[in-house]
Amino acid sequence: MKEIKSIGFIGFGLIGGSIARLLRAQDASLDIFAYDYHKDAPAPGLCLACEEKTLSRITNELTAFSRANLIFLCAPVSKNIEYLAALKDIISDGCILTDVGSVKGNIAAAAQALGLARQFIGGHPMAGSEQTGYANSSTALLENAYYILTPSEETPPAVTDCMVQLVKSFHAIPVVLDAKKHDALTAAVSHLPHIIAAQLVNLVRTSDDEKEQMRMLAAGGFKDITRIASSSPAMWQAICLSNADSIQEMLSGYIASLKEVSDAIAKKDADYFYRMFEEAGIYRASIPNGKGMLNRFYEIFIDISDEAGAIATIATLLGANGISIKNIGIIHNREFEQGVLRIEFYGEEPLRKARKLLAGHNYTLYERN
Repeated sequence: MKEIKSIGFIGFGLIGGSIARLLRAQDASLDIFAYDYHKDAPAPGLCLACEEKTLSRITNELTAFSRANLIFLCAPVSKNIEYLAALKDIISDGCILTDVGSVKGNIAAAAQALGLARQFIGGHPMAGSEQTGYANSSTALLENAYYILTPSEETPPAVTDCMVQLVKSFHAIPVVLDAKKHDALTAAVSHLPHIIAAQLVNLVRTSDDEKEQMRMLAAGGFKDITRIASSSPAMWQAICLSNADSIQEMLSGYIASLKEVSDAIAKKDADYFYRMFEEAGIYRASIPNGKGMLNRFYEIFIDISDEAGAIATIATLLGANGISIKNIGIIHNREFEQGVLRIEFYGEEPLRKARKLLAGHNYTLYERN
């Protein structure tokens, strides 16, 4: 396989920008460029990437990818397939094509149909943030995150090995899976939870009374377990349509499990409920901490006295030490929580600093397992 010297990006947001930053940090001589479909004025994120020397150049022509050794497709899933087709007669035989989408089966099928299966290897870096765009990208975003690779039967071992080594150089953890298996896994642990969260919120919304007492009492645990319902509607619309078969299969299983619960309630089956919660608790405790398919929330809970200025004191202490707060608020519904004040941070590093700082000032801290 040829040495990789020219790397192109189509789509250049949080994930693409973070990958480009990592590549630039590894080799200042790389030709790293990105496509901009805007004809009048370049996108601000691309301009910033050029100013910071992350990108070597911006191009408005797909023909510029003819000399690329590696291409990252970082646009929405349906657009990536369109770009795959557009690149078919442009790229060289030795060019590797990969993507970063969360659904793999449809683009793998498209690569097969286009005769690009030997050059294409699907990719899914399991990392992200509520903050989007290149300006929020970081060389730390993929660190210790699973990065799934989905070669087909036609993908040469040399291509797979090249991508595995590249992922390792990002300090991410490569996992090689079949595209169909990937979509089944993501349907179970990412796509279905988003659907459940959204529908649970909608159920409460439509069931609430005119005084909106459900909404008032939904703070605390309910809001936490449904937080992913606030994700991008456009993105999740596309995911539901792109991974429909796998989601439908998991959804059918979930509906069947809810029917079991309904039957157990009708029978007042005490043993069923004890076993259900016990088995779920044991399995959940076995799930490792770290980066997974659902974004982690960096939060702590604090006991504070009920007196004027208590929250302001903590906020001032954190701000004076350069620690930014993403969200802060009193928990009124504390049935399943310890600590009356919840503070959310933007990442692991500010959380670690805040934990050390507040503990050093004798605050009692709690964290959710």
